[in-house]
Amino acid sequence: MVLVSEPRVFLTGFPGFLGSALLERLLDRGDGPVACLVQPRYYGRAEQRAAEIADDASIRLYEGDITEPDLGLGDAVDDFGSVTEVYHLAAVYDLAVEAEFAESVNVRGTEHVLDFAESCGVDRFQYVSTCYVSGRYDGVFTEQHLAEGQAFNNHYERTKFEAERLVQQRMDEGLPTTIYRPAIVVGDSETGETGKYDGPYYILRLVLAQPAACSVLTTLPGSTDCELNVVPRDFVVDAIAALSRRDDTVDEVYQLCDPAPLSVPALLDAVEAATGHRVISLPVPKSVTKRLMATLADRGWPAEPATVDYLDHPTRYACPNTRRALADTGIECPPAASYVDALVDFLREHPDVRSEAMS
Repeated sequence: MVLVSEPRVFLTGFPGFLGSALLERLLDRGDGPVACLVQPRYYGRAEQRAAEIADDASIRLYEGDITEPDLGLGDAVDDFGSVTEVYHLAAVYDLAVEAEFAESVNVRGTEHVLDFAESCGVDRFQYVSTCYVSGRYDGVFTEQHLAEGQAFNNHYERTKFEAERLVQQRMDEGLPTTIYRPAIVVGDSETGETGKYDGPYYILRLVLAQPAACSVLTTLPGSTDCELNVVPRDFVVDAIAALSRRDDTVDEVYQLCDPAPLSVPALLDAVEAATGHRVISLPVPKSVTKRLMATLADRGWPAEPATVDYLDHPTRYACPNTRRALADTGIECPPAASYVDALVDFLREHPDVRSEAMS
């Protein structure tokens, strides 16, 4: 007989941006106790965050590391005989990550968590991937696509692709699995709250760092029709929470993307309106723009050359599987233009939020 006090759910990626929000949702619906694997360097922060979420024993913190074959759990591995469900969110999300580090965390780390889940004999493996397993696929990329001979913008995309291939292989071999592919995750659509400033936040921060009368951004020639697919954290967490509790979502892939995203120029227009800055967009060749971003970053400006690749990203994302599954739930991705104001307000009020490579 499984005691109530034994953990039933195992989660990686706490106290990260998505992991913290998802943990709250799991406890709210009665899925605790939840065992959270925490890297030693984040343990203090995890203790603080756990105390904010719950004042009882429903959150169990375990020091460990997915890059180690036994997840770094040692003798504590005996505590998980009661675990029936694993949520794997831990990954390195840095677009400029080095290849070896990305391989160790995203690929080998995922393999180790898969091995752990199978050793526990879990009923469900819940895996958070990314829409950007697409790489630079030229066309519409759906849940049915994965290995399409695509090139990749960076090691983050490539290693998340390799990790999902491992997950889909185990799924085909019989591990009950659900895969979620968020697009570019930003803050809460109502409050703007976020735990990191990366991706589109480089655009917001660059604009806010310049005079309101004239803020200059570069655009890439020929990128007028390219889309920047962003989704707010609350939509992603709502969708995962809803889909993960249903039996009919086993062995399915769900892209958590905006079905009607803004084009890059339209997004810049929304940023201009939200910030109150007059934004001038100058078309500059990609190689020059990357060098400019590198120079700005070296001088302390909020700039990241790796983000430039997403200003002419050729892929469009569709989510027919997700839309069917969520049709009767009331959960849908809000239009990006409806919450840019909230993102900007939070950024202005909390300028010191850090950009974390790990979630």
